[in-house]
Amino acid sequence: MVQPSTIDLTALEPILTRYRGRGRNALLPLLHDIQSVNGWLPREALQAVGETLRVPLSDIHGVVEFYSMFYNEPTARRVIRVCHDPACHMAGSPAVRLAIEERLGLKPGETSADGSVTYETVPCLGMCEHAPNALDGERPAGDLTPDDVDAFLAGTYPEPEPKIYGGPLVKLARAGKIDPSSLADFEKHGGYKALRKAMTMTPEEIITMMKGSDVLGRGGAMFPVGLKWEMTRNAPGRPDEKHIVANADESEPGTFKDRALMEQDPFSIIEAMTIAAYTVGAENGWIFLRGEYPRCYKRLKNAIEKAREAGYLGRNILGRRGFNFDVEIRLGAGAYICGEETALFEAIEGKRGFPRIKPPFPTTHGLFQQPTAINNIETLAATVAVLNMGVEQWHKLGTQGSPGTKWFCVSGRVLRPGVYEVPFGLTVRQLIQMAGGVVGKEIQAVLLGGAAGAFIGPRRLDTPLTYEDARAQGFPLGSGVIMVFDEAVDLREIMYMLARFFAHESCGKCYPCALGTQRQLEIMERMLGYGSLRADDIQTLHDVGLAMTQTSLCGLGQTASLAIRSAVDRWPELIDPGRGNGRVG
Repeated sequence: MVQPSTIDLTALEPILTRYRGRGRNALLPLLHDIQSVNGWLPREALQAVGETLRVPLSDIHGVVEFYSMFYNEPTARRVIRVCHDPACHMAGSPAVRLAIEERLGLKPGETSADGSVTYETVPCLGMCEHAPNALDGERPAGDLTPDDVDAFLAGTYPEPEPKIYGGPLVKLARAGKIDPSSLADFEKHGGYKALRKAMTMTPEEIITMMKGSDVLGRGGAMFPVGLKWEMTRNAPGRPDEKHIVANADESEPGTFKDRALMEQDPFSIIEAMTIAAYTVGAENGWIFLRGEYPRCYKRLKNAIEKAREAGYLGRNILGRRGFNFDVEIRLGAGAYICGEETALFEAIEGKRGFPRIKPPFPTTHGLFQQPTAINNIETLAATVAVLNMGVEQWHKLGTQGSPGTKWFCVSGRVLRPGVYEVPFGLTVRQLIQMAGGVVGKEIQAVLLGGAAGAFIGPRRLDTPLTYEDARAQGFPLGSGVIMVFDEAVDLREIMYMLARFFAHESCGKCYPCALGTQRQLEIMERMLGYGSLRADDIQTLHDVGLAMTQTSLCGLGQTASLAIRSAVDRWPELIDPGRGNGRVG
């Protein structure tokens, strides 16, 4: 049966009733709930949403069309999403996709004639250690082969758990060793010990500890966490006007560390946010989670509910009169730009995820234009580790300029991809060796820092993974991506995929990024033979990249060309065979 062009609004009434009286910031969860009924959002349903939340219909259409996981045309409730980005491509995703297409009789973007299933190929699903991977509705699958497709489509293929390595180190010590649904198990393994310790200290003492720890933001921006908390605490405003936000919109190809923590140790995120709230003096907590992480959503929601029942959230936490704090989850719907902090605020507020102009900065004008401390998931985990072990022990790990440990996402052509927690200071080569070494004969290149990072060649594999060495060598640590390419990989295909990702994910708010990412993609397409290369393509690539870097509104446009430009600088023969100079990076 073909999907109807309209839906019965009576089926939506119980959902709408639950949301009556709420404001625009409930728009994302309401749209998710409405879409879950029939799989898409017809105009009549959007009108009902607007009347319920008192939001103009035009604004709602703008939000729906902004996100790739909301549908305003007939779409099946069951959506098959298969990753087509670099790690999965190298691991055999093309063959898996072909097998799925043959079984379903569908091409990407098509819905079956009976309206039962929609098939899509999508950017990175954040399960790169399980490449090739896919989602069947809310059911993840990884390490797929064409022979696994029947079981995957039948729903009998086992769901993968994160691959986590690093031994008994400070932040991954519990992950994979406890029941992520059990508060009792979390407490048995040291859970909430850090919060209890924090509550014996003054907020100023905690800020001093965090500033002494030298913990920098682990999402890529590297802003000192102690300074951010201090600035938010000192900003004028009552506790009910201040916010703690966990940025869980991990959407960059090659990045999957935050997913591993949220799936395996979700209570630790709630504990860390509660510590931040006590320190900053905030009553409102928010987790913005990417829509492609349904299992994270379930486990975080369970953790919030059980923490609330046990008195770790709510009013007068652990008996401390006046210490009030609670957490809400906001599930995204497929928009990488929402990882940018101000775009994330806009999304929570029920708007399109467009970045804001800075200043003002979030510590004074963040969510709802109120003081906000926003931290990456791994950053929050690091603050708990510092409280548990103390600044002195933390500084015994890593190097003088980069103390402590860091999670790295090792993927691509290695024998044992996964999340690795290691002290700062190991070299790129040592980390690859920890991951079992390269699959092929030799390493051709390594992408460091993610899609917005930089490529290096074999000559730089002995570079230590520290902030100071990364700066000296001209590459970012970013989100901790270490993606390995052996000699069999065509780097031109990888460059094309990175260009395709940024062109797809640009929000379009500022012209340098909106146009620049498209021009960059066009040059990459010509490089692969989809058209004739032009004599000035390499120069144009650099000119466009420089314009984006210097004039884009946010970090997406400012970094969208960095990895591609680094590859062209090191291996110009990738675009123009006549320009090779023998450099291997």
